[in-house]
Amino acid sequence: MRFRIRNHVYFTPLFYYALGAIVFSLAMGQFGEMFFQFGLIALGLFILLIVIEALLLFVKHKSNFEAQRITDERFSNGDENLVKLTFTNNFPFPVTINVIDELPLQFQKRDFNIRAYLKVGETKNMSYHLRPTERGEYWFGALNVFIKSPLRLVERRIQFNLKQYVKVYPAFKEMRQFEMMAISNRLTEVGIKKIRRIGHQMEFDQIREYTKGDDYRTINWKATARRSSLMVNQYQDEKSQQVISIIDLGRTMKMPFEGMTLLDYAINASLVLSKIAMLKQDKAGLITFNNKVRTVVPPQRNSKQMQVIMEALYNQTTRFEEQSIQALYTSIRRNIHQRSLLVIYTNYESLSAAKRQLPMLQKLANDHMVVIVFFENTELKQLTDAKASDMEGIYVKTIAEKFAYDKKRIVLELERYGIHSVLTAPENLTVETINKYLELKARGYI
Repeated sequence: MRFRIRNHVYFTPLFYYALGAIVFSLAMGQFGEMFFQFGLIALGLFILLIVIEALLLFVKHKSNFEAQRITDERFSNGDENLVKLTFTNNFPFPVTINVIDELPLQFQKRDFNIRAYLKVGETKNMSYHLRPTERGEYWFGALNVFIKSPLRLVERRIQFNLKQYVKVYPAFKEMRQFEMMAISNRLTEVGIKKIRRIGHQMEFDQIREYTKGDDYRTINWKATARRSSLMVNQYQDEKSQQVISIIDLGRTMKMPFEGMTLLDYAINASLVLSKIAMLKQDKAGLITFNNKVRTVVPPQRNSKQMQVIMEALYNQTTRFEEQSIQALYTSIRRNIHQRSLLVIYTNYESLSAAKRQLPMLQKLANDHMVVIVFFENTELKQLTDAKASDMEGIYVKTIAEKFAYDKKRIVLELERYGIHSVLTAPENLTVETINKYLELKARGYI
């Protein structure tokens, strides 16, 4: 019983303020009997109020207070995820509550606190958001509710055993957002560019009536003569092209940016790209590698493919090993026989590192359309934009500009070998990658 009281009864600041005032009044009794008598009366009243409040809070009713935590079974990495809390006050008096939820250790959040006021019999819904920055299992602990009666001298802690875990998957919320915008033709709202199509490297779809803005070159004159109104041929993108996301798991992808690693940004972007490709009637696949090939998901376009890709991406981690382009080339030659779009997510910090991989990348480009996606160093950009005020600042700025210049030289070097590239900041990765895919598709390169 002592253990239970010690862990479930807490005194409020008002308790200590009142107790201090009583002690002060009793101490002043040496200067006047009136102060001492007032202190004794106040002490008796104080003890009585504490007993009354303790009885109010701890007398067992059928169910004094109820609490529930509602979360999704899966969280989306890098996105805001909703957690709902529901409280019901069954005490015969209104209460003030202070809620402390035991969040997963990964968040390292020590200041979580929610306050609320509940009337008699009231049920109140509250919520908060969590943004995970790494994939894996996240464990929630107990839900602690500190309850105060209107007297506010003592508060009772009720601990609800709501332990549960959720799995954090790659950013499927972002994927759904892009999916909905693609279906409703609103991709331009998130930065996806409209690419002008060159020629008609597309499949014939149907003949329909002319509408304002249609290309005059698509007019079908025979159908127009039969219907006595302008008719045009409608084309659609070529289908069943293979789009394979290839993710480097090497040490360079461990670099952090706004709480997430470059690997997580690449995983999120590859998931969205796979979904957009399937909406475009293409086949999506996945390969991950470092010193050897770790995962191969053959390109498919069926209802289960996105779930297969998501499960494959869920457990991918960097192993601080140097990536082997030779192993990747061997695996692609063995498993991918149709000309495909290979989108390789990696990172180069120097021109020499890129040149070491160029021979094997060129061999891949002979059989497939290769796009290298790598990252700008945004910290360096801040240094290059800053003004140098002393000699040390000049040296730092010069070195930063050299590294930034090397990134641009890597782009030129890749183009010289017939390899497309995307150099982007991590936060723009998804949009820039989709833009590149749509551009290549519109120009008939795949």
